[in-house]
Amino acid sequence: MYQNNLDNLVNFTKKNRPRLALTLGDPAGIGPEVILKALAEPEISKKYDVTVVGNRDLLAEIYHKLNLIDNLAPLANPDELSIIDVQLDEEIKGQIISGIGNAASGTASFAYMECAIAQTLAGKFDAIVTGPIAKSAWKAAGYNYPGQTELLAQKSGVDRFGMLFVARSPHTNWTLRTLLATTHIPLRQVADTLTPQLLTQKLDLLVECLEKDFGIENGRIAIAGLNPHSGEQGQLGHEEQDWLIPWLEQERQNRPQLQLDGPIPPDTMWVKPGQAWYGNSLVQNPADGYLALYHDQGLIPVKLMAFDRAVNTSIGLPFVRTSPDHGTAFDIAGKGIADATSMKAAIHLAAELVSQRLAVGCG
Repeated sequence: MYQNNLDNLVNFTKKNRPRLALTLGDPAGIGPEVILKALAEPEISKKYDVTVVGNRDLLAEIYHKLNLIDNLAPLANPDELSIIDVQLDEEIKGQIISGIGNAASGTASFAYMECAIAQTLAGKFDAIVTGPIAKSAWKAAGYNYPGQTELLAQKSGVDRFGMLFVARSPHTNWTLRTLLATTHIPLRQVADTLTPQLLTQKLDLLVECLEKDFGIENGRIAIAGLNPHSGEQGQLGHEEQDWLIPWLEQERQNRPQLQLDGPIPPDTMWVKPGQAWYGNSLVQNPADGYLALYHDQGLIPVKLMAFDRAVNTSIGLPFVRTSPDHGTAFDIAGKGIADATSMKAAIHLAAELVSQRLAVGCG
């Protein structure tokens, strides 16, 4: 009787652990290495139900090569992992070379993503944690997507989505949340792409995310200006005067429960977050979320503060998706020196968001 009760408890615990699909990313990059390092952590392997989505033979080959390196951080043994073995043509596998992103490695990483998305939409997983891919390798393989986020959105059938970057300070435990209004487009297209309608959509997503994924209602959101000094009353650009300030005033009327700060000059918007991150006792009331208007405006400060621990989170999808905020790092692939901190953070955040959604009935 005691053993039956114990087995039931173990089964209940396993059943209720967040179910995470973890894609290898580009197999020629550092994705497999940081995944093996992350899954060697007992805090991850015991707490979460993680399934690697990739090619078993390639992962085993990388594992054995890395194990020849002296003083290497512990690696999870692929033989002990749950793996969905995505089959690849032998000719494709033979063209995958560590440190070289090409059409073959792009074909592989795209196949891993397609499998993970299909399995998650079918209800097998609660979240996807994606290893880093090379957009150039996808393009070489014939897949013309700006990034993984856009593929996830298309396959999920959603047109409202965003890239939110989340990082928790190791100094103060404060959490930085930065949403990008525009993402992978040339800088010269930013001003024409930004519209009141687009910013309303992104603000909606950020508010929903703060409530659903972080339990923050009636939050404080800081919104960046576009031009230096937020245009300085039209002297350094007209977008703020023409539509950004009127849009923000209208949003304040529409959302009286929120505190919307802005448009904040981009060069000073990140002072308070920096102080909150590093523990400056003078900082008061940093925002719960930050809305940056274009890629580098948001990601330069994020990577300056949290390069090794920031997590890219896709919001607006019907499931949780996170990814480490770094690339494939082909130049150090296979050398055993890749830092798994961001991958670990991506796994932990995915599990936290799944648990939060289940707690509020959004899962």
